[in-house]
Amino acid sequence: MNRNLQQASEQGANRAAAYASADVALDGSDEPAIGAHLITQRRGYEHHGIYVGGGKVIHYAGFAKSAHRGPVEEVTLGAFANGHTVAVRPHPFPKFSGEETVLRARSRLGENHYRLLTNNCEHFCAWCLLGESRSEQVHACLTHPRTGVHALLCLASAFVANRMNFGRAVVNAV
Repeated sequence: MNRNLQQASEQGANRAAAYASADVALDGSDEPAIGAHLITQRRGYEHHGIYVGGGKVIHYAGFAKSAHRGPVEEVTLGAFANGHTVAVRPHPFPKFSGEETVLRARSRLGENHYRLLTNNCEHFCAWCLLGESRSEQVHACLTHPRTGVHALLCLASAFVANRMNFGRAVVNAV
């Protein structure tokens, strides 16, 4: 039984690694296709969004900007990237066209039901493109304890850093 669990866990890790290795980095002159799945590498995790054209991205803000969860929102590509490199995650067989993907993303603007394990930015993008809510990051964290602990520590560190920056902003404003 343990051997089967280990094999399944290794297969999940290999699938996630192969998935991520296919990402295509954008340079400053590239404009993604309408409905493209965008990712930015953050400290310990990836942040996901859908490109909607005109330099705009719809994403589940979650905890990307602050210690308080944020809604599904439309932001500039620069705000989405937040100083990080942006890449396109290819989906060879999306269920929806680029235009349909954008309509699906826009249908959820303002939604504020972010849940790290069940309704995060990656779940949102998978739902927009494929019609099913799933997250390879969450799967990897749940099946690989080291990966999960590392992600948790990175999130805690980011949370503390955000709180410290917020505290400095309040002190400077006074």
